[in-house]
Amino acid sequence: MTLPPKPARAPNRRPALSLLASEPARATLEAWQALLHWRHTPAQVGAGHTVVLFPGLGTDGLTLWPLRRHLERAGFRALDWGQGLNTGPRGDVDAWLDQLADSLHERVAPAREVSLVGWSLGGFYARELAKRWHDRVHHVITIGTPFNGSADDTNVGWLFRLLNGRRAPDEAALRERLAEPPPVPTISLYSRRDGVVAWKACTHARRWPLARDIEVQASHMGMGWAPEVLHRVTGVLACRRGAAE
Repeated sequence: MTLPPKPARAPNRRPALSLLASEPARATLEAWQALLHWRHTPAQVGAGHTVVLFPGLGTDGLTLWPLRRHLERAGFRALDWGQGLNTGPRGDVDAWLDQLADSLHERVAPAREVSLVGWSLGGFYARELAKRWHDRVHHVITIGTPFNGSADDTNVGWLFRLLNGRRAPDEAALRERLAEPPPVPTISLYSRRDGVVAWKACTHARRWPLARDIEVQASHMGMGWAPEVLHRVTGVLACRRGAAE
């Protein structure tokens, strides 16, 4: 009797453990590169434009301080998200996002137009808030955000469960929704050297009129200060709405 073949298993897109293990060393090297880059004053392209930065899972605004300070030096009004440690959404996702949007209204005032920049998990917040604020968001930039994947495409699903005591949400309907970009210019910065999330999960599965994917050379941990990331973020934000870099 011949047994039926086992169903094919979906390929594991999770980054190699060797990449994950080298993350701290590579991020440290990128920090030294950032210090050298710091000697050069960036071009004044911000014109006071307001930018809100969202940190990654298990981190707070201090992690993105180098990026925030770089944007300030370039003339932007760069703001931390103001929620402290990012432990992920609690309870109903939509209700949690509504509360986050309400808390940010006062922080971004009196700006009429803002841009949202999110690293890793923070990129999900930037994309979803832009769907609520599509009439006032200039750009959305995500940095190493696996919006086109699931917890199985990362090496930090265990961290989410440690912080929240539950599995990361992976319902098919929610995943499909998160993969759709907001109706504003949206840029995803991804790195093939990322040891935390699968780089393919950080790219759009199909073409969208206002969405672009841009590859950078950086570790996941060092994306908040890697010089190429700083340059890309500043360049995108300096563009007028709807213009490509």
